[in-house]
Amino acid sequence: MGASRKDLQGFPAPVRSEIGQALFEAQLGDHPHSAKPLKGLSGVLEIRDNFDGDTYRDVYTVRLEGVLYVLHAFQKKSTSGIATPQRHMDLVKQRLRDAETIHKATKGVR
Repeated sequence: MGASRKDLQGFPAPVRSEIGQALFEAQLGDHPHSAKPLKGLSGVLEIRDNFDGDTYRDVYTVRLEGVLYVLHAFQKKSTSGIATPQRHMDLVKQRLRDAETIHKATKGVR
């Protein structure tokens, strides 16, 4: 959704590899070891990876039947603890609504 693919492509190669593997596992119906529920959003998970002192996150949902939607990918720059900054949470929520709309519109097309 949105610029998630482009943002993920901008991550360091080892991070892209780790997140890519986790997303692949999720597509197969497995629960990646690095995926954790994103607080406050049912059916939305977050993959975290650390590299060279930085933290990278990829947020996705599997709550829409048969499809995995990547909602957001970003480098966490906040120094205010481990919480996801509100601006990122707002973007995830908007993209989740967009994914639900797309999913509903294309449900019969598959």
